[in-house]
Amino acid sequence: MRRTFQILLLALLALTSVSAFAGEQKTTKKQRKQLEETQVKYDSTMRWGTVEDMLPYLDPAYAKEHPLTDLELRRFEQVKISSYRAGDNVPLPDGRIGRNAEVRVININTQSERSVRVKEIWRWDADGKRWLQASGLPDLWQES
Repeated sequence: MRRTFQILLLALLALTSVSAFAGEQKTTKKQRKQLEETQVKYDSTMRWGTVEDMLPYLDPAYAKEHPLTDLELRRFEQVKISSYRAGDNVPLPDGRIGRNAEVRVININTQSERSVRVKEIWRWDADGKRWLQASGLPDLWQES
């Protein structure tokens, strides 16, 4: 019963997020298309790239406030992402876009796999005319 409720809730959320995103006046059709293209590249980079490949997607303001330490960068070298499944985009009141993703992570040393849920925030950079990931790299070591 609980599983059925979760599926129905997710379906309802997906339908409302699609209609809300389509009706959002703060982003143009061109920006929405560019967001989709950027997210496809980001998803692929998360799945197949290195941590250095992920850094250009980060919002420079966020990166300045939350600089990555050498330890954090080395931790990313200890895992391999086996799956990266992002949900639908949801417009936020401040004009940014949010979405959730399920990331399957394999620890290279132990070969154990686990699932992590991450929340992403995407921000339109008017000066650079591009979308930036404004919530930082995913926390792959969070407690389930």
